[in-house]
Amino acid sequence: MLTPGFKIGHAIDDQLLSGVTVLLPDEPATASCHVMGGAPGTRETDLLAPEQLVQRVDAIVLSGGSAFGLDAASGVQAWLRERQRGFIVGDHRIPIVPAAILFDLNNGGDKDWGRYPPYRDLGYQACESARPDSPEGSIGAGLGATTVRARGGLGIATQRMADGIEVTAVAVCNAVGSVFVGDTDHFRAAPFEQDAEFGGRGLPDPLPANASDIVTKGAGNALMNTTLVVLLTNASLDSAECKRMAINAHDGFARAIYPVHTPTDGDIVFALSSNLIKLENTAVKSMHLYTIAANCVTRAIARGVYKANL
Repeated sequence: MLTPGFKIGHAIDDQLLSGVTVLLPDEPATASCHVMGGAPGTRETDLLAPEQLVQRVDAIVLSGGSAFGLDAASGVQAWLRERQRGFIVGDHRIPIVPAAILFDLNNGGDKDWGRYPPYRDLGYQACESARPDSPEGSIGAGLGATTVRARGGLGIATQRMADGIEVTAVAVCNAVGSVFVGDTDHFRAAPFEQDAEFGGRGLPDPLPANASDIVTKGAGNALMNTTLVVLLTNASLDSAECKRMAINAHDGFARAIYPVHTPTDGDIVFALSSNLIKLENTAVKSMHLYTIAANCVTRAIARGVYKANL
């Protein structure tokens, strides 16, 4: 289950070998983001800076298809507009739908789609399927994802604090780096695993001699990468606090993928707050929340790869 106040939907095209994932807050959510990869593909991320006018979003879209996949956000906008959701300007409602994409064009699917790519329709379909929970693995934006030695995929990890505050990480791993330790099948994320959620393999003992070797997809030359993350929390955060949570959450990438945040990745974290529970003792609580968020990112990345390869 996702953190309360949010739903997730997916749409896929098996012939295309690509898909779309949408995160829908029940009400407009306070949001921000932070990009660490050198090759991002995004829409409306400048809007999410804390100093900008619009502080809330109506949806976040993750899509395959490289830059073509940014069309998915238009389909999500159409679905939201039909339901009279969006930022009010005079007599108009403008749904605010930031998006990010990953590169899956060379994964073997049929990308000969004609004049217009199918991602706008996939975005609309993803909204239609939105629910409070979701399967993981080869689903939505994770359908065509790849990693060094395994299929990439979509993973979800949630953690709840004693006061009822929760954070969920939704991650789509299509990284140029490896999620494994050397040439083993042990996940780098193993120290953060809960209840054998990605196989319970632990870390290899002893560590292999090549544990720190740099191994990359496509010999490091292919521009076919990116890990995308959306954080969802019911804690009441303003845009600056969402920004800080997104920054901290990138630590979770580094615990799960090596190398990470490379010039050929578009790594990004979106952070959304449903503002349902007020943070008490804010400095200490926010530190705990941001740390847990990074831990959830680590777990979600490993879960996505593990579930896609079952």
